[in-house]
Amino acid sequence: MAAITMKNIVKQYGDGFPAVNDVSLDVRDGEFMILVGPSGCGKSTLLRMIVGLEDITSGEMRIGEKVVNTVAPRRRNLSMVFQNYALYPHLTVYENIAFPLRLAKRSDEEVRRRVTETAKLLELTEHLERKPANLSGGQRQRVAMGRAIVRQADAFLFDEPLSNLDAKLRGQMRTEISRLQRRLGVTTVYVTHDQTEAMTLGDRVAVLRKGILQQVGSPRELYEQPVNLFVAGFIGSPSMNFLPASVDGTFLETPIGRFDLRDERKASAVGDRDVVLVGVRPEDFEDASLVSEDKRAAGALVRVHVDVTEWLGNEQYAYVPYEAPRELADQLRELSRELDSDQMRTQAVVSLDASSLITAGDEAELWINTSRLHIFDPATGENLTRDEARVTELADHATRVREAQRRAQRPDAPAD
Repeated sequence: MAAITMKNIVKQYGDGFPAVNDVSLDVRDGEFMILVGPSGCGKSTLLRMIVGLEDITSGEMRIGEKVVNTVAPRRRNLSMVFQNYALYPHLTVYENIAFPLRLAKRSDEEVRRRVTETAKLLELTEHLERKPANLSGGQRQRVAMGRAIVRQADAFLFDEPLSNLDAKLRGQMRTEISRLQRRLGVTTVYVTHDQTEAMTLGDRVAVLRKGILQQVGSPRELYEQPVNLFVAGFIGSPSMNFLPASVDGTFLETPIGRFDLRDERKASAVGDRDVVLVGVRPEDFEDASLVSEDKRAAGALVRVHVDVTEWLGNEQYAYVPYEAPRELADQLRELSRELDSDQMRTQAVVSLDASSLITAGDEAELWINTSRLHIFDPATGENLTRDEARVTELADHATRVREAQRRAQRPDAPAD
């Protein structure tokens, strides 16, 4: 195993476009690091620079203690799993897994032992004599993972390995990959555009935008304490709502109503700005008729017109259209396009309890948990209300959880 250290990494193509722009990132030994972002953000390019399939324009790439900028891919001792499996169709599962060992001229006995161990780990033992064409998508992906594992590499690199699978199988494979990584304890860098994968798999998540690293932290830190508008909009499903608001002391005048922040720290963070963007996650709304009186007093009530509802059995979504100043509406639409959501109108998405009887066309009263609001600078996108003390607390918590899981899966692992 080995840590991977990137320092001021730049990848610039012939036309001068920086696909990766001054990225510095430390992947700790044994850590599961996720690289996430929308299409074209540079995450796959960064992964290919780690493995050596892309040249580095400038900066320094280290694997362990060794600078590998000019080291050939085959000498970096890394295993990569691709989106399209990249299996040899004419070889059996056994020979596909054994291929890296055959290439390294290992003895037949060592090949047999390591392939058998890997197949048992991945529950592929009964499929060893089959060809890839006779396997399901999930089984093929496990074969591709087996070929990576059998090499006993210093790190695993995954390039959107689940994107070709159906939704149910993706969920199953996420669980298997997470369990396998914790059992093996191998440094892993995993690229995805799916924020659900990012939130459920990674010890830490690195969010990229247009080749620039936006934020690195535990999934919970990114969700609770996003550093800017982009991260806030990318992490979470459905996405965070952004409401333009004028400021009057601790009061915010928004398109869905006027309410009190009830938080002097957040109010003071606004400074002398006249207009801000208020971030409210869909789950921080509730049907006011289902909220107790004590709870009501801790938040704010607004009356809205509900345009559309979606009842899913275990939950319900309501859509609340609103008008925004043209400049801010254009900014929100541009952000929506960047986040690959292509939202056609300014609207708030509200998550309701499944028992709520609010329906399309209603004038409904909603409760907002104002303690969980974020306030952003419209000009810079900066989160003005990010709580650094909470950030530190969440980072410490994530480290403790990771080390506890590591020791539980590998009792012989030394404590940090």
